Amino acid sequence: MQPNKLLKPGRYSAAPHDQAGATVRLKGGRCHCGYVFFPMQTYGCERCGSHGDALTPCELLAKGTLLAEATVHLHADKNRPAPFTIVKVALDDGPVIRTLLADDSAPVAPGQRVTGRLAAIGQNESGETVLDLRFSIAS
Repeated sequence: MQPNKLLKPGRYSAAPHDQAGATVRLKGGRCHCGYVFFPMQTYGCERCGSHGDALTPCELLAKGTLLAEATVHLHADKNRPAPFTIVKVALDDGPVIRTLLADDSAPVAPGQRVTGRLAAIGQNESGETVLDLRFSIAS
């Protein structure tokens, strides 16, 4: 069995043995003023302008409330087959993010609870299964 590889390990992490369906932790940040953001960066706080050491990494739960959704039927990148659905999610930990909806997810509507999970999106040239973040309706 080949190991799994995260598509964007700088943006999220999972259990020590990453696997499809695993609960995801987003790699966000927190300013000394209390503002929480995603992804982690040190350029400056959107609220108070502090930067550098005033911004520290923190883990965010990949759980929240669906704010909006849009289905893309035609995409310029031939490596991204359409249709796919983009969702806007207000995370329970504060930030609002845009992300992809899992292919097997039920129809969605604003106000529904959603959860992020790792989903297999293919294999790389080494034969490793590549996992990426996808959100689906919370069960």
